[in-house]
Amino acid sequence: MTTPRTHHTEHRLEVAAPARAVYELIVGVTEWPRIFPPSIHVERLDGSENEERIRVWATANNTVKTWTSRRELDAAGLRVRFRQEVSQPPVHGMGGEWIIEERPGGCLVRLLHDFRAVGDDPENTAWITRAVDRNSDAELAALRATAERGAGGDDELLLVFDDEVPVSADPGEVYAFIRDGGQWDLRLPHVTRVVLEEPAPDIQLLEMDTRTKDGSVHTTRSVRVCFPTERIVYKQLQPPALMSAHTGRWTFRPSATGSGGVVASRHTVVINPAKVTGVLGAGATVADARRFVRDALSANSTATIRAADTFAGGREQAVPSRG
Repeated sequence: MTTPRTHHTEHRLEVAAPARAVYELIVGVTEWPRIFPPSIHVERLDGSENEERIRVWATANNTVKTWTSRRELDAAGLRVRFRQEVSQPPVHGMGGEWIIEERPGGCLVRLLHDFRAVGDDPENTAWITRAVDRNSDAELAALRATAERGAGGDDELLLVFDDEVPVSADPGEVYAFIRDGGQWDLRLPHVTRVVLEEPAPDIQLLEMDTRTKDGSVHTTRSVRVCFPTERIVYKQLQPPALMSAHTGRWTFRPSATGSGGVVASRHTVVINPAKVTGVLGAGATVADARRFVRDALSANSTATIRAADTFAGGREQAVPSRG
């Protein structure tokens, strides 16, 4: 059998931020979903200071793909090499390298890819090329924006918070309610419309309209990755206007006594400063937006958990008529 040809691409962008800071953003894979538009969820499976294995869920040409990669981390040389262990069609194999070169006033970031298409098919090659071009351009632009804004725990645009709610029902049944988002418009008063698709096992596309306290309705589109009975992670591909990024995680823990448990909801949000006054009015600040977003998300999350607990415990209440 003939080995498919290897294709090479390079994308580059100058960044007005220290090379070391940019390198750290590239190394910090678990933060990629809030930084890189294509990244849905990333887990570090194992590794050391110099090498690691990661699993990535990401969009490519509007489809969700997942793969496991090995990475070599060269802190001294400001390089990160990667190679997919098992690729998903139409990719036969893929690898590459992030290279950060110091420049006066900042650095140059180069993103290299090499790939082979299944069957060496021209249509597969074109599909991969489009995906690599789109994702690389989006990732480099987001990397520059994050690095130039300044990343870190004191970034006023970054908001991370948790809500934990004790439940009397079996957490596995609560998980089933959260997973079955296609029924939320019938079960949750703040959800007015919902469409749920599952294009691959445990990968969901969720679109819904949500009503806030002020009566306004927001349409969101999310990708969700389900880890049965344990957790559900998600990223909004279309977040509300106040947010430039929103990722989340539901976790389900049984109690030590074997009865009930705790359900937690974590939100990671990047505030969109350009939309603050347009949404909240003249004179509104990022601090106002942080409070508004936290209140709205927290209210919806806790309401969802409590409704799930009630439903799972056989104490279902009808959603009030919206007519």
